[in-house]
Amino acid sequence: MQYILSDYKPESIFRYFEEICAIPHGSGNEEKIALYLCDFAKENGLEYYKDEFNNVLIKKKASAGYEKKDAVLLQGHTDMVCEKNSDTIHDFENDGLKLYEKDGWLFAEGTTLGADDGAGVALMMAILSNKDAKHPALECLFTVQEETGMDGAINFDYSKISAKSFINLDSETLDKPIVSCAGGFHTTFKFEFEQYKFQNNALCISIKGLAGGHSGTDINSGRVYANIIMGRLLSHLYSKMPFNLISINGGNKTNAIPRECTAIISVFDKKEAKDILAAKAAEIKKTLVKADKKMTVRVDKAKDFDESMFCFKDTSKIISAINLAPNGVIAMSKDMANLVETSSNLGIIKTENNKLTLEFMPRSSVDSILDELETKFEMLGKMLGAEVEHTERHPGWKYSPSSNIRKVFSDCYEKRFGKKPNFEAIHAGLECGVIISNVGEMDGISICAEVLEIHTPNECMNLKSFADCYEITLEMLEKM
Repeated sequence: MQYILSDYKPESIFRYFEEICAIPHGSGNEEKIALYLCDFAKENGLEYYKDEFNNVLIKKKASAGYEKKDAVLLQGHTDMVCEKNSDTIHDFENDGLKLYEKDGWLFAEGTTLGADDGAGVALMMAILSNKDAKHPALECLFTVQEETGMDGAINFDYSKISAKSFINLDSETLDKPIVSCAGGFHTTFKFEFEQYKFQNNALCISIKGLAGGHSGTDINSGRVYANIIMGRLLSHLYSKMPFNLISINGGNKTNAIPRECTAIISVFDKKEAKDILAAKAAEIKKTLVKADKKMTVRVDKAKDFDESMFCFKDTSKIISAINLAPNGVIAMSKDMANLVETSSNLGIIKTENNKLTLEFMPRSSVDSILDELETKFEMLGKMLGAEVEHTERHPGWKYSPSSNIRKVFSDCYEKRFGKKPNFEAIHAGLECGVIISNVGEMDGISICAEVLEIHTPNECMNLKSFADCYEITLEMLEKM
């Protein structure tokens, strides 16, 4: 293949990353990249194991002089969040990403870049193929479906892991290594309503132009959610003039703040409805943070829609569910400044004929609060007549007061940059908690290249920090 980053060094990490980007690897579509990793292991004479879920474990023997040291686990995930701009033509199931470099940053044209966590995968491959690296025995675990519930990490056979320390390569900054993360789960509301024959006037309300972002790390950014904005618009309109909902669809991922939402409604007076919605949209726009100022709200005559609709009562239930369900920041940490403790994200709203679903991702660093959130969702769902389902619960990663691996990283970082790193706990899910819950007590850290705007088509990776992360990881392994 033709590489666009041939001028960057060390060559291996950039080549591996470009090769990863050429392979479709959205969540649930990881078989091709798993086979690519197996071929890589064979070519480099490395022991490997692939399970039925397409998790891959590659082992490398200790280098000379390190045979008596404990093995180290390197870990990252092979799946990526597949988001694209509405005007971008791209088939994530079959097409590779179209990359371009600008001012030392790497982007994909109109889509997510997948540096979360293609960067981590490429870093592990480069370390595994480096014949001169000095390190203890390495166990490199490439998991799947991290972005959709950590199914790969949850189902892996951890009897194959002997390491007692780990370097997770799935964070977003090198200067702010992660030492703790939140747990979470998925909640789905499923509604099934009787439909009635369409009548009156059909309007299409579309919200676009919001920044979106990661539903964990960006939840406290002040950015708004397209699904929630739509809920506010519909609630306001319904209080002025009841209408019938025909459909509502917004967001693509539970772990991404939704950027777009579209609703089709049936109204008696389309001019009055447009005026009410325009006034409310203008009011909302005044409150937006800078990142969301490009938001647009259009109200047009609806075209090509299913000519059936929900009754007033069921329309009201749907609007209530969107507006009353927990969303956004729920509580801040009492122990760590500026750390979100608990949140929820209404990431997906989907209408299919007479069925409507709402999909949420609640998170918390406190397990008992996650229990309370489950109960709240169940109570609200029961009140509104929805079937409520909780799935994919995963544990958090608790902060450890003492850590040798933190000291090793800190020494390596300070030697390279002349300053100390700022260790952080994050309000997002990492597979570290799942791994520790299966392996037992482990000393670990999460680092990676600097990546901005993950889970959005504006995602980009700082290429210098990518190289820096590789060098620091090698230095850490040499000192462990």
